[in-house]
Amino acid sequence: MKIFDITSVKFNDQGLVSVIAQDAETLEVLMLAWMNAESLKETLATGRMTYWSRSRQAFWRKGESSGHVQSLIDMRIDCDRDCLLAMVNQVGPACHTNRRSCFYTAIRSGEEVELSQPEG
Repeated sequence: MKIFDITSVKFNDQGLVSVIAQDAETLEVLMLAWMNAESLKETLATGRMTYWSRSRQAFWRKGESSGHVQSLIDMRIDCDRDCLLAMVNQVGPACHTNRRSCFYTAIRSGEEVELSQPEG
């Protein structure tokens, strides 16, 4: 076993790395977000998903205002070390539209098809 070295993560020019959140039980892809080094450290230390909000330029602790918390089950890094996969336990919807997943729109034969309705 090798100790994880956060400096091995290839953050982009803005100091961010993309993170895919996936339900650890169902394997459903829930969302994509961004982390900087500090939010990654906080997530690993606390077990609570903490992202970096590009629009607010601030930490975004998932569920802080909505109660739709993501608890980290397992964190994985891809072979190029430039993308993370967070296996999470999701409480409530993951998407700000109140849907389980942010990926509720399919593109089929050039048309958009909505796949799921809001949970609430």
